[in-house]
Amino acid sequence: MSFAVSPASRSVLVTGATTGIGWETARLLAARGDTVIVHAPDQASGDDAIARLVAAGANVLKLRLAVADFSRLNEVRAMAARVADEHPALDVLVNNAAVAAPERRTMTDDGNELALQVNFLAAYLLTHELRGPLSARPGSRVINVSSSTHRTASITWNDPHRAKRYSRLAAYAQSQLALTIFARAEAPWTSVSVHPGVCDTALLPLYAHEGDPATEGAERVARLCDPATELVPGAYYDRTALSPAAPVAMEDRTVRRLCKLADQLVAQTP
Repeated sequence: MSFAVSPASRSVLVTGATTGIGWETARLLAARGDTVIVHAPDQASGDDAIARLVAAGANVLKLRLAVADFSRLNEVRAMAARVADEHPALDVLVNNAAVAAPERRTMTDDGNELALQVNFLAAYLLTHELRGPLSARPGSRVINVSSSTHRTASITWNDPHRAKRYSRLAAYAQSQLALTIFARAEAPWTSVSVHPGVCDTALLPLYAHEGDPATEGAERVARLCDPATELVPGAYYDRTALSPAAPVAMEDRTVRRLCKLADQLVAQTP
């Protein structure tokens, strides 16, 4: 995929940008002239990602590093504050960071099931903490990198951390359903969710034995970041096509219920 260089550079934050689709998305956006804020879970992996982007042709002066371990919500808040201070206007937020749920149920220090927190709650919190920068310019957009597995999921409202009945596939799918629903929440920016395809990344074992190159998935994400691509607010995209999300994700009452639950879970941070 090729992009024309933007006449005016935009600022884009890509979470989970050290590997896979996130790193490839950062590379594609950097190639079109955007200032790319590269999120990493730690300094070492972030420095390595930046070095690889520069080696791939990115302008080091247009790259920024933002570090936060999404299994720690206080780090998400601190990172958001730094980003907002350095970038008072943010054109695009790509909520891409994700982990596969472990075989055994794992709780974060914040008291949340790991996949639910890293894949959804951190994105929810980060998006709200960046409300100012995302509202500063017309046309800003939030791209939630979701998954087709959301169609197999349900939100266990009374047991979101799945203490009673845990499986790694169900926990991962629940996090992806939540991210897809969140794209429909009312906001002053345009939000969408996208299944970038089954790609050869660390998450591949959850789907299949073979997948598309990560670059192809990143092209589908980067396309939605492009201001030339008209977005349908709240829509779900399967690769490049508009697609109906799971029926539960289309219910307004479910959007409200999810946001209420998320508010409660991120507020309980120690």
